[in-house]
Amino acid sequence: MQKGAFFAIAALISAAMAAPATAATAERVKLTGEVIDSWCYITEIMYAEGSAHHQCALWCAAGGVPVGILGDDGQVYMVLKLGSDDTSVANPAILRIQSHRVTVDGSVYERDGIKYIVVNKVVDDAGIVKLTHDDYGIQPSGD
Repeated sequence: MQKGAFFAIAALISAAMAAPATAATAERVKLTGEVIDSWCYITEIMYAEGSAHHQCALWCAAGGVPVGILGDDGQVYMVLKLGSDDTSVANPAILRIQSHRVTVDGSVYERDGIKYIVVNKVVDDAGIVKLTHDDYGIQPSGD
């Protein structure tokens, strides 16, 4: 029985690997949420939102940590590109909106459960609206 199950699983894996990958299709959206650094958000090393985390978020983005938008829908969208800029890595335009609440117009792609966004335009920038430093201190120093 175990040998049969092993071969059945192996056959399914082989079939999946042989199937051609399908390209993700874009969905045009207007998305509102907070610009976050993905490392602190996913690892929960520190409180990774709002004013308490702003300086660390700048360091992470400048160091090449991928930036995302934590949408009002609770989903994280990894930013692949912002406007006409060539890169999202250590991009000064992204650094200017880090930790800000923004509304963007762009194209969302989803593949294997991960959502990505190509931002065409920042429609609204409300600045840092989540004031968390009173509760969490300024991160990472805590003071």
